[in-house]
Amino acid sequence: MIVFHVDLDNTLIYSYRHEIGKEKINVEIYEGREISFMTRSSYLLLKKIREKVVFVPTTTRTEEQYGRIDLKTGAPDYALVCNGGVLLKDGKEVPDWYEESLRLTDKSRGDLVYAESCMRKDRDRIFEVRNIRNLFLFTKSRKPSETVKRLKDSLDMTLMEVFYNGSKVYALPKGLDKGTAVRRFRNYIKGDIVLAAGDSDFDLPMLEEADHSWAPEALAERCLSGTHVTGVPCDRIFSDVMLESVFTEVSGREEVGYV
Repeated sequence: MIVFHVDLDNTLIYSYRHEIGKEKINVEIYEGREISFMTRSSYLLLKKIREKVVFVPTTTRTEEQYGRIDLKTGAPDYALVCNGGVLLKDGKEVPDWYEESLRLTDKSRGDLVYAESCMRKDRDRIFEVRNIRNLFLFTKSRKPSETVKRLKDSLDMTLMEVFYNGSKVYALPKGLDKGTAVRRFRNYIKGDIVLAAGDSDFDLPMLEEADHSWAPEALAERCLSGTHVTGVPCDRIFSDVMLESVFTEVSGREEVGYV
């Protein structure tokens, strides 16, 4: 069995602000507006890949935010949301998974509370501080690098992770990462081969944990575990190139009777 974990935003789908050409399919509507799209090429490739693998969207989005996504290829049997802290099966939450996520991050509970206090007081904060199901924190900053530095100076970084993506700032316990989620899901479903794709710091643990991964070249160069992470050049749309490569690999395994 091959399991394919895929981040969503900027890996498989793109905001309306991102130029991906005219041949695109709307995959998310919010407050009556079309806000996220997938290229037609990626849509067709994903349809073919899904016939051969267990497809698992693996995203930092909350369950509500994930629920707005319709990839037009049928609802996945599984999804990992809240950065892997919540597992959905047939669209419904698996309670034991979430409870185990809380246990895995229990040592960081005090630091998470303190981090929330620090984020609320941060002088550069420009958005509310959101506590996502006692799993991680999110806000926005006009100077995200400085906000992150202050948080790192204040928190026990042996127990916490802090980083930013654009103006967005995140604080999360060690143990709540996509790599841990991939490892847990491999045991949950008894998967043999794990493939993964992602584009941001959130995805690094997942890329390193999988058997073969795809990432933009700059991110792939930062992976610690080396040669199984394939860097994708930035001269084409990442999702198209990544899915072409995934389809080739999965088809090759099918030819030798693996799939």
